[in-house]
Amino acid sequence: MPQREVLVQRLGRVEYAAALAIQKETERAVLAGAQPDTLLLLEHPHVITVGRRADNTGILLPPELLRARGVSVFETNRGGKLTYHGLGQVVGYPIINLSPDREDVHRYVRDLEEALIRTLNDFEIEAFTIKGLTGVHTTQGKVAAIGVHLARWVTTHGFALNVNTDLSFFDLIVACEGEPVTSMKELLGEEIEMQMVEDRIALRFAEVFDLNIQESDRELCPG
Repeated sequence: MPQREVLVQRLGRVEYAAALAIQKETERAVLAGAQPDTLLLLEHPHVITVGRRADNTGILLPPELLRARGVSVFETNRGGKLTYHGLGQVVGYPIINLSPDREDVHRYVRDLEEALIRTLNDFEIEAFTIKGLTGVHTTQGKVAAIGVHLARWVTTHGFALNVNTDLSFFDLIVACEGEPVTSMKELLGEEIEMQMVEDRIALRFAEVFDLNIQESDRELCPG
């Protein structure tokens, strides 16, 4: 059986609402077999997203002060609670069909964690999972969040890896399990080139999911 392909689309900086629309469009294409499994890599302007297991009570600033800081709020159908997305963070939305041979939600999340752990290892960062928690952790705190949605075994939403992220924005929310957060910049003591991180994520994602990478030149204008 030939190895399946994953189309890697680097979208640049995209508003959250626009990214949701791209996910839905891609989900329909993947489900219909009109497009191969796809990994969207992008960066969001400041946004707080509310997962299925959360409500707005975990947001610590009133709407007018959030707006003053340029932070929007979106309710989503992904798993998990509250999280923050923003500049200096690589967000990955895998839109892949887990049928027929990977129909296991827990395995899927563990595989996402493994791809991110291998990525961080490439930068000499020791990362690991914690039993009972979702995401990727280090001795200084959580460095990547994961929240997914599946419909007919096609995945949407995904992960967010803090690369050069301004961690003060996490103070605006009670994060998923209340654990401290960190970034690659904080761990390594210097800024990291975002494209280098995207390159390693794509490589490690394809490796873990046993896919061949097909690069796309699609990129949106900055949002």
